[in-house]
Amino acid sequence: MAENTQLSNVFERLLKDRIIWLGDDVRDDNANEICAKMLLLAAEDSTKDIFLYINSPGGSITAGMAIYDTMQYVPNDVVTVGIGMCASMGQFLLTAGTKGKRFLTPNTRVLLHQPLGGFGGTAADIQTQAFLINDMKKQLAAITAKQTGKTVE
Repeated sequence: MAENTQLSNVFERLLKDRIIWLGDDVRDDNANEICAKMLLLAAEDSTKDIFLYINSPGGSITAGMAIYDTMQYVPNDVVTVGIGMCASMGQFLLTAGTKGKRFLTPNTRVLLHQPLGGFGGTAADIQTQAFLINDMKKQLAAITAKQTGKTVE
């Protein structure tokens, strides 16, 4: 219990310096918290940078898109810093930072891969899920290309 309190105090202290930490899979619960923190920092001062530190193996596309949309919505520049590993949705969020304000520590590993999904059901259900995953793959690739100034190829 004391360890959780200490960890909570660390994250509260970082937030005072406008630092948000993503150190886990991207999930609905932590995405909601990250979005709320960004909105809070933007409301406190819309001119100061917000820092998002990322050490994430990836996670939920929809939860990650909520973070991405919030990053684009707030008027602040969002500085992204990769530490450890930025894979999958972690990589996507890293490249979503403000152009010229995206950083990696020297030993960070970045991994970009196609969206994954496991599903079952009828043939029609499987076909629908495959279509949705393929559509999301195209959307993520287009956004990443735009953010990095590269082509999708």
